Amino acid sequence: MIKQKALVLDVETSPLLAYIWTLGEQHVALNQIKTDWHIMAWSAKWLGDPDSKIIYHDLRNHKNGDDKPILKPLWGLLNEADIVITQNGQHFDSRKINARFIVHGMNPPKPYQHIDTYRLVRRVAAFTSNKLEYLSNTLCNTHKKVVHGKFPGLSLWVECLKGNKEAWDEMKRYNVKDILSTEELYLHEKAWSPESCPQIFPKTQNTDPCHTCGYTGAMRIGRERIRKSGVYAQNSCPKCGSWQIVKQKKEKKGGKL
Repeated sequence: MIKQKALVLDVETSPLLAYIWTLGEQHVALNQIKTDWHIMAWSAKWLGDPDSKIIYHDLRNHKNGDDKPILKPLWGLLNEADIVITQNGQHFDSRKINARFIVHGMNPPKPYQHIDTYRLVRRVAAFTSNKLEYLSNTLCNTHKKVVHGKFPGLSLWVECLKGNKEAWDEMKRYNVKDILSTEELYLHEKAWSPESCPQIFPKTQNTDPCHTCGYTGAMRIGRERIRKSGVYAQNSCPKCGSWQIVKQKKEKKGGKL
């Protein structure tokens, strides 16, 4: 089994700046846009790596919203990844990244599997909220999503656009913490969706680890399940509790295969 590389990723984008006539809900025409959005910052880490190996880039030293310099290393990571793990990234992060790649004339990175913790948990459970703030506060013991400190809400993005160093430092803490809480959240969720788990625990001649958590001890043996393609054992991992379906070897006359 080939070991897959799984990248935990989060991006932060700038707001649109536009001329508007009134407050409240309204339609903003294209000719009202003063400044288009761009990617301001991103952070990433390989699943399972120590926190010290988090990768972070932002635009604090770049002028006029030119995000191409920080998109090049992001493209390299995506091109290397077999799997990308995000929170609500299928709707937001990956599409925003792709849009900026296209704007800058960059080719698509190598295709990757996308695991979205927001969609994963929504499919198997009915929590009060599927937002990272709620889920990390409810499920995560170590890394919970941080709230803004000195620069609450939109002011963090506004001050970063002004070049405020303190705001950029807070943006980094905010972005990096999202990575850590997303990773921990995924580790809580993955037993409920083992088929989506990256194969980062390769099988060897002597071990057949749990593909959800890597446990190498004996599995709890469950009952067999008969399908058209053969007989399968339903085993569970005593460490993480995930269930794994293992095809049983066929028997033939004169002994086992």
